[in-house]
Order: sequence, then C-alpha cells, then structure tokens
Amino acid sequence: MDEVGWEVDADGESIAIAELIGRQIKFWREAKRLRAVQFGELLGYGEDLIHKVERGVRIPRPEFLERADEVLEAGGHLRALKPDAEKARYPKKVRDLAKLEQQAVELCAYNNSVVHGLLQTQEYAQAEVQNRQPPFPEHEVERRVAGRMARQGIIDRTSGRPVFSFVQCESTLRRANGGKMVMRRQLEHLLEVGALRNVTIQVLPLDREENAGLGGPFRLLKLKSGTTIGHLAVQLHSRVISDPRELQILEMRYGMIRAQALTPRESLAFIKEVRGET
Repeated sequence: MDEVGWEVDADGESIAIAELIGRQIKFWREAKRLRAVQFGELLGYGEDLIHKVERGVRIPRPEFLERADEVLEAGGHLRALKPDAEKARYPKKVRDLAKLEQQAVELCAYNNSVVHGLLQTQEYAQAEVQNRQPPFPEHEVERRVAGRMARQGIIDRTSGRPVFSFVQCESTLRRANGGKMVMRRQLEHLLEVGALRNVTIQVLPLDREENAGLGGPFRLLKLKSGTTIGHLAVQLHSRVISDPRELQILEMRYGMIRAQALTPRESLAFIKEVRGET
C-alpha cells in the first residue's frame, strides 16, 4: 500500500468523512490555482493519488494533511481534519466498540478461541486477521490491526483507568497463531500486562471437568452511567446485549468461569510455564 493514506472502509460514516476531507483539500488546491499534478509534485505524490484523496477514495495520513496545509497555506484548516481522518481510518465496528470501552469503568472478558484483542501483540493480531477467510485485502488487514492496537491505549491511560478482568482458556495460550516466536512474544506480553494493577488475567485449564464458557467468547462492560452491557462476536455477527435477562445470564456465567479458572497468581505462573515450553 502506498504512503498517502488508507483505503476507505465500506461503512457510510467513513465514506462521508473521507469525501468531506477530499472536498476540503480540493477547495484549497483550486484556491491556490494548482493542478492536481502540480500539487502532487509539491507533496511528493502522484497525480492519481491526489485525485483518489479528493474523491474520498483514500483517507489521507496525518503527515499528508500537515504538508498539504503548509503547501496550500490553509491556515490550519486542513491540519484540523486529522482527528476526523483518524476516526474514519478504522472500521465502524471497531469505532463503536472503542466508544463503549472508553465509557467503561470495568471490563470483563472470556475467550476460548484467541487471546483477547486488548491483550494482543501486533504480530499476533496481524496473524489472526490474516487467518480470516475469505482473506482480507492487505490494506484492510493493516487497518484492522491498527484499529485493534489503538484500542489498547485504554489499558494504560493515565487517568480514569478502567478495571480489567480477562479469563483465557488454556487453548488460546497453546494455539500457535502466527508461529512459535509470535506466540512466545504474546505470552511474554500477557505476563507484562497481567502485572498491571488494574488488570487481572486468569487461565481456565483444559483439564477442568467443569467449564461454563463452552458457549463461546463474550465480554461485559460496566459503564460510568451505572449500566452494564454485553458484547458477543461470533463468526459473521457482532451483537451488543442490553436485555436485563440476557445480561443476568452472562454475568452469572462469567462469575462461574472466574471461579473455575486458576487464581490470577496461579495463572501468571501457568503462562510462564507455557512460555517455557514454547
């Protein structure tokens, strides 16, 4: 993928933002009486890419907007579009989930297929996204991984940090997603994150006779407003749970899963053991 920016996601909000940014750039370019080819030469990009940005096909990177603002003497108007461009960079589902996570004071998550997204290394995340079938185009892999990495800032933000509780099935620690070295670094990352004061990681061993999580992964978010919501992501479906009866079931299941899992201290020791075997 070229360095001018990201392909626009198919959701309407991203398209609208990209088109708005493109119109602004074109307005300032024409005000300076520059043809697209001339503008591209000043920025170091080809004419075709300039047209793609102005049509809203590409979302410009922050450095593109910085340089365009300078070249077109836009007085900060183009530079001010960087937050909008960053917002449109990620798929809508990622943005919606990130908004919920930003409102959470406590996040609980169980996963028996992969390491939870907020705990993933970039290499692990890339391997997971690349494993999807049918395969994503390379630019979409990059966008989805970048979106996942951006969400992780919520764990170590300096103020108002939520409390996190993760339960990982043992299978997610042993499944060689991305290969041996990727998994070794992923396990080391789990040990680092698990040492944070606001994060608890537990492991549910495969030899447990009782497992309340066989129904699949889910998460619970307790929001600043005092309400609780759930989230399920299974195959092609992503669903937010707000029905009190369904939430009651998920909360009961999560409590049972935590009770069936190793304690946080035992879990970190278990992860170290698995790392030693990798």
